[in-house]
Parts: sequence; structure tokens; C-alpha cells
Amino acid sequence: MAGGSAAAAPERETWTSSTGFILAAVGSAVGLGNIWRFPGVAYESGGGAFLIPYLVALLTAGIPILFLDYAVGHRYRGAAPLSYRRMARPAEALGWFQIVLSFVIAVYYAAVIAWSLSYFVFAFDLRWGEDTAAFFVGEYLQVGEPGISTTLVSGVAVPLVLVWAAVLVIIALGVTKGVQRVNIIFIPLLVLAFGGLVVRALTLPGAADGLNALFTPDWAALADPAVWIAAYSQIFFSLSIAFGIMVTYASYQRRRANMTSSGLVVAFANSSFEILAGIGVFATLGFLAHQQATTIDQLEGLSGPILSFVTFPAVISEMPGGAVFGAVFFGALVLAGFTSIISILLGVAASVQEKFGLTHRTAAVTVCVVCSVISIGLFSTTSGLIALDTVDQWANNVGIVVSAIAMTVLIVWVFRTAPVLRAHLNRVSTFRVGRVWVVLVGGLAPVVLTTMLVQRVRTLVTEGYEGYPAWYLLVFGWGTIGLVAVGALVLTLIPWRGRDDAGFRAWPELEEEQR
Repeated sequence: MAGGSAAAAPERETWTSSTGFILAAVGSAVGLGNIWRFPGVAYESGGGAFLIPYLVALLTAGIPILFLDYAVGHRYRGAAPLSYRRMARPAEALGWFQIVLSFVIAVYYAAVIAWSLSYFVFAFDLRWGEDTAAFFVGEYLQVGEPGISTTLVSGVAVPLVLVWAAVLVIIALGVTKGVQRVNIIFIPLLVLAFGGLVVRALTLPGAADGLNALFTPDWAALADPAVWIAAYSQIFFSLSIAFGIMVTYASYQRRRANMTSSGLVVAFANSSFEILAGIGVFATLGFLAHQQATTIDQLEGLSGPILSFVTFPAVISEMPGGAVFGAVFFGALVLAGFTSIISILLGVAASVQEKFGLTHRTAAVTVCVVCSVISIGLFSTTSGLIALDTVDQWANNVGIVVSAIAMTVLIVWVFRTAPVLRAHLNRVSTFRVGRVWVVLVGGLAPVVLTTMLVQRVRTLVTEGYEGYPAWYLLVFGWGTIGLVAVGALVLTLIPWRGRDDAGFRAWPELEEEQR
């Protein structure tokens, strides 16, 4: 294709409707973090009062950066590397940084989906027994000391193979036949399943105590800068922004797509699900505290994987009809994780396809096979949990934040493309963005993100992480960021083989093309 004409290039696949795009974008945003991260962050950051900085963060950073991703993808019609390259050739490296980061995240994210799949099966006979912590860490994951293990845990490896097989099939089927079709089925099913869990949780003894613990406002917390940083952090990580996913998704939108209105629906749907998750989780924790004759603040494991795989199994074992509740809960985790990982891998596969001139199916198979080999070889071993925990900490709290800072600064201040992108959004959308959008994206967002990054890096450098050895954090923590940076540089330097920009024109350009 490199030597052909623009007219000979295959037509880019598109979502069949705005509904298909919105459901896919919601599926990407609504993931495991919505269920196990938001409730704990809200509880620790002022309870009901946390909703104020949360809403402010959504309006001043989350939605504006989501719009930025949409504008880049829709105007330049490519996965992140190609879209950024078309915007400004040196920006291609930023696109590859985001895509290599997505690759890393997909590799370990699949392992958590595999755990959820295993626990879906375990729920039917409450196989985790009375000591759920010992079962998760010992009998199931067989966790050893921090290090590099070659001992595979079959109970993790088998479901992980199944997860990767399913992901490969969906990505290979393409945007409309694969990703869109899965989200049209899975997202309503996820909302229905989780809604049923919340209703059941609210009927349990002690549920009101759990909700009081979550929503009773601590107004003094609003004076704590850490609470505001936590709000921006939660919004930022929740919306799947700034690491190539939404750029790729937007690139498959039709020419006349209403980008900003779709973005508002996605953002508020994601936040609504987070609040729903908070209600369900804390109503259930209230029941556990009631059963143990204690209070919420005395419970352990109120967020993260421990909440899902240790605390919740303990709750499920205590409640009437726990097997059904458990199966639905872990089934919901599988659905939420699966819709997220296919969005991550679609961006990686599309980038490889465009760079190397491969067919979509060849790129999808290549990417998924490489990912699955690394994923199974690293995260289904006895050191898998510790490796996953470490890589996730650096990828999310360092890698994605660096990506977002670079994206906002480069677009607004270096390449000065923000006015063009703003005009693009306003030409194709009914909800118009004003000049304040540029201020938020180029001013407030980089300041808040830089504050988050400096604070986190200082903590990681001075205090380490979870007591893991320094050499281990250097290899799996800082080494992850180094790998992403080197990978981005190498992929940028490789000559393009698979695209022809001879006839490329950004959308829309001419007055008659404008709405």
C-alpha cells in the first residue's frame, strides 16, 4: 500500500451507529477499577463530601481530556500513532508511548479477568472456604517471594488461555462484527447484573450502616489537597483517557458523528456506574460488619483486588443465597474486564496494522499471540500477583500520567493544535465547546497531573512500594516505564510501510462539508 494511491486504500471501518460507539466507549471506561477503586477512594476521601471534588474533576479535567482524545481520533482518522503523526509528525512518538503502555496494561489486565473467571466457577460451591485470604494468596495463586518465577499455576494459566482466546476472536472480527457486537450484548447485561446485585445488597441487614459510612460527608476533607488530587486521579483513570484507546475508538466514527454529545453520555454513564458500584459495595460491606458485630472502619480490604477476591468471598459465604450472588458478582467482573481489554487491544492492533501495512486480522492475531505468551508466562506463575501489583502501580500512576501531561502540553503549547481541534469538535457536534476548554486542557489539567506525578514519584522513590526489594521495583516498576519509552522510540524510528497520506485530508475542511 505504501506505493499506491489514496484512492486505492481500503475504506476505514466505522461504527454502525452512535449507539454502537457509545456502548463501546462506555464498555472501555467501565472496568474493574469502577467496582473496586471508586468506593474505597470515596470512603477514604471524605465520604459524601468527596462527590464535590469528584464532580469538579469530571467537569474540569475528565470530560475536557476525553473531548481532546475524541477530536484527535476523529479529525485525523487513525490509531494514536498515525493520528498524532498526521497532526504533527514529531508527535508520533507520543502515540507509540500510549500504545506500548496499552500493550503492557493488557498483558496484566487479562490475568485479573482470569481470576474473576475462576472465582465465577468457585462461587457455585463457595470453594474458597472460611479463610478467603489464605485461599486467594495461597491455594489459588500460590504466591511466593518477589522474584522471577517459572513455576506455572495451572489454576490461573487455564482460564488465562481462555481469556486470550476469546479476546483474539473478538479483535480479529473487527470493529463492527467483533467489538461493537460484544459491547451491545455485554454492557446492558453488565448493568442488569450489577443492578440486581445492588438491589439484593440493599436488602441485607446492616446495608444502611454501610451506606452511611460511604455517604456521610466529612466536610473538613474538602480542605485537604490530597482529597482533590484523589478526585482528579479517580476521574482520570476511570475514563480510559490519554493512552490511545479513545483516540482509536473515535477514529472509527462516521464523518457526521456528534462527538461531544457522545462524550457527555459516556462520561456521565461511567460516573453513574461508579456511584452504583459504591452503593452496592458498601451495602454489602455493611452486611459483613453487621455479621461480625463490628464497624466498617474496622474491616480490612476495602478496595483493589483484595476487596473483590478476599473481602467479597467472605461476604458471599455469610449471606443467604450467596452462591447465586457470588456467581453474578464475578460474572459482572468478567464482563467489565472483558469490555475494557478489547478496547485496549483494538488500539494496539490498529496501530500495528497501520504502521506495518498488515491486514486487520493479521495484526490482531500477531498482537494477541505476543500479548498472551507474555501474559501467561509472567502472570500465571507463583510470582504473578506481586509482578502484576508492581507493574500496575507504575503503569497507572506514572506511565499514564506522563502520557497525559505530554499530550496536553504538546497539543496546546508546542504544536498549538488546540484551536483547530476545538473548531473540529464544534463543526461536527451539537454541544459546542468554548475557549475555556483550551484553558482547562492546556492549563488546569497539566498542573493537576504534574502535581499528582510529582507526589507519587516522590513517594515511590523515598518509601518504595509494599516493602518489595529495591532491585525488584527497579526491574518491574521503573523498568516498565523504561521499556515503554524505549519501545515508543524504536517504533517511531521504524519506517512506515502501511499507509499512504498522499490524499489524506482532515475532517472537515471545506465550508460545504461543515454542518
